[in-house]
Amino acid sequence: DAPALHDLQPPHPGLRVIDLGAGTGGLLRQLAQARGDAHFTGIEHAPFPWLAARLNARGLANLAIRRADLWRQPLDGQDVVYVFLSPRVMPRLWQKARADMRPGSLLVSSSFPVPDVAPERVVEVADRRGTRLYCYRM
Repeated sequence: DAPALHDLQPPHPGLRVIDLGAGTGGLLRQLAQARGDAHFTGIEHAPFPWLAARLNARGLANLAIRRADLWRQPLDGQDVVYVFLSPRVMPRLWQKARADMRPGSLLVSSSFPVPDVAPERVVEVADRRGTRLYCYRM
């Protein structure tokens, strides 16, 4: 997803990207290495993936990893919100995004669309899973 997500990011300096459910942080590490002018935050609740993500973030001043509940994470200061979550939480996530995210910001969901909401764009990722990124502009 990293190259496709990189291409979706607005080019302006100071870009703020958050990954809700960042896992081990590999995706964010790739993005942070490619965009030194942007700031990346990973939110992970599970202790072992969080620890791995912290290790993956070492040496990157523009990448922060926090252990937190994604449902309590404010999204209003973010330009791009990325998620790869269970399809069953997508309706709840959509409600949170609509309440928290500012106009013009972008929600990108890997693999799972928001039910009954048409994405602005669907990006086909050239990977073995045939991943799709569903893009929703607030």
